[in-house]
Amino acid sequence: MERLDRPRREQLGPDAQAVWDEVAGSRGTVVGPDGALVGPFNAWVQAPEVGGRLVALGSTLRFESSIERRLLEVAIITVGAHWQAEFEWWAHARMASDHGVSDATIEAIARGGRAELDRDDEQIVHDVAVSLVSTGRIDDECYARARARLDTRAMIELVSLCGYYSLVSFTLNAFRVPLPAGAEPRWAG
Repeated sequence: MERLDRPRREQLGPDAQAVWDEVAGSRGTVVGPDGALVGPFNAWVQAPEVGGRLVALGSTLRFESSIERRLLEVAIITVGAHWQAEFEWWAHARMASDHGVSDATIEAIARGGRAELDRDDEQIVHDVAVSLVSTGRIDDECYARARARLDTRAMIELVSLCGYYSLVSFTLNAFRVPLPAGAEPRWAG
């Protein structure tokens, strides 16, 4: 059962309403049928000083990155699979597919751990993400392979993205954020 109240916009103070407006204006459909925000945004709007900064960081990492969106989605679903964050997986597995990640790759990542992927650039991003969520580090061999494909800026963005989506996963899991009605969970329990 979800652990947070589900306020509507009109029930919030001005700071929280500003965060709500930022989320609603930049992310498409984020208001559920009950009139509350879905995903991590319901939590973040209830702590607007933090939530506003997290919303801005997420937008920067996804929409202003030097890394191709297909590769960003590989990293995001790798992090989501590691933490078994159902809402994150539900949202981003679809985005990964929309941005050209194959169904076979999405399924391999869903199984967790390090997957063997068909595309070299996706494998590198996946390996970096797995390393970070598993150990908090990137070993020298993995780092060298990644640096052969990604410049310094891209590496910083990738590491930051993995950290951000771990934070998103923690928010979703800690507050037991539900999937939208009719969505099937990926992992049991």
